[in-house]
Amino acid sequence: MGSVKASPEAQLRLLELADLDTELARLDHRRRTLPEIPELEQLAVRAAKARDTLVAAETELSDLGREQARAERDVEQVRVRIDRDQGRLDGGNVSSAKELESLQSEVVSLKRRQGDLEEVVLELMEKLEEVTSRRDEAAAERDTIAAETQDVTTRRDAALGEIAEAAGKALAARATAVAGVPAELLALYDKVRAQAGGVGAAMLRRGRCEGCRESLSMAELSEIRAAAADEVIRHEECRRILIRTNESGL
Repeated sequence: MGSVKASPEAQLRLLELADLDTELARLDHRRRTLPEIPELEQLAVRAAKARDTLVAAETELSDLGREQARAERDVEQVRVRIDRDQGRLDGGNVSSAKELESLQSEVVSLKRRQGDLEEVVLELMEKLEEVTSRRDEAAAERDTIAAETQDVTTRRDAALGEIAEAAGKALAARATAVAGVPAELLALYDKVRAQAGGVGAAMLRRGRCEGCRESLSMAELSEIRAAAADEVIRHEECRRILIRTNESGL
């Protein structure tokens, strides 16, 4: 059955150790698969998108603002020239018919130019309104995501705190359990645990290994029944250490 020897009491300790290791593995799995982790990843993607939209909108607003200021200056310059020419026309100081015709033509041309420029200003104002709305939506989205991120982070940290507390208790209990296990038996347990999916020892209950849930043959049970109490038994099927108790059905 095996060359390692240990008292039945020391072997029983392995069941406690196995339960604690299972609990620690469960806590580690829970820590790695907290739903808040992918939630925060998705929120980070959304936050980056909102941030990019916001920066792009603010850059566009800045460019449009400069364009609008330039267009309004152009309108003002044309308006000043119109007022100057109109003043000359209304003042009756233009004696030459040719100069009069030239001034009148220039005023008409300038007014047409003024209309075109004012149309540009209006278009820019509409664009500014549209981009401002986009900027405000992105800012609101950024703030909403920030609040959601804070909420999810709080939940994640609370869950991590609970897991850390439970893991701390399990590790302390494990240290106590390990103290009662001989070094040779503990080394075997750790080796088997690494090879058997994290469960190194299991109870033999009613002729069945509680580790792999396989029932042992009559020949195997007879061999175990004949083994000394201090002999460490291994299940031939899953190679886990089998712990005999009053429930083993031997």
